[in-house]
Amino acid sequence: MNPSRPGQRRRSGIGLTSARVRDRLADSLRERGIRSPEVLEQIRRTPRHLFIEEALERYAYNDNALPIGSGQTISQPYVVALMTQALLMEEDGRMRRPAKVLEVGCGSGYQTAILAPLVRSVFSIERIGSLLAEARPLLAELGCNNVRFRHGDGMLGWPGQAPFDGILVAAAAAAVPQALLDQLAPGGRLVIPLGDHSRQELVRIERGESGDVRESLAPVAFVPLLPGQG
Repeated sequence: MNPSRPGQRRRSGIGLTSARVRDRLADSLRERGIRSPEVLEQIRRTPRHLFIEEALERYAYNDNALPIGSGQTISQPYVVALMTQALLMEEDGRMRRPAKVLEVGCGSGYQTAILAPLVRSVFSIERIGSLLAEARPLLAELGCNNVRFRHGDGMLGWPGQAPFDGILVAAAAAAVPQALLDQLAPGGRLVIPLGDHSRQELVRIERGESGDVRESLAPVAFVPLLPGQG
């Protein structure tokens, strides 16, 4: 990965391009229960400071969510790692490598950058055009060449590319959108935060032969999943 945003100067004044700061972040996530070596390696490799405003870059490797504009946030690294692990890791520690993953809510692109090297292809939807316009060239610069993008309503999924082996939703819904359930392949997994502003939980739904199996993973706090596009 090239640690410079396209069209911007290389940022190096406060050591954010150093592997040491990302190593410390990955170590802290492992201590919190992230078990997948593959996910932790992507945390180490991915320059999170490129996905946030320069004024906030000193906080880039703290385990916190940060604003990215348009009322949206970049999720805290622990939650990004947890969602990726929940989507891809089996109980015995082996990692799935799904052929097609739908990401609802590209946002800054940080979750996409963590996910893309671990799967064959990502189909990423973002409802806010200005965020997508920033994320797309940055992800290309970082070598995420297996990602296709769409500006649209994530609650509707991407019917033309369905079914998906995995679906990851980066915003909270009151209930799982039926369109997303309809686009989940047999054996696939859907990871989504459910709830309102007062209480949310991260949920994994796995499509088995005898029906969907739902598991609550952790309390979380996400911006709401909204219809339409802007």
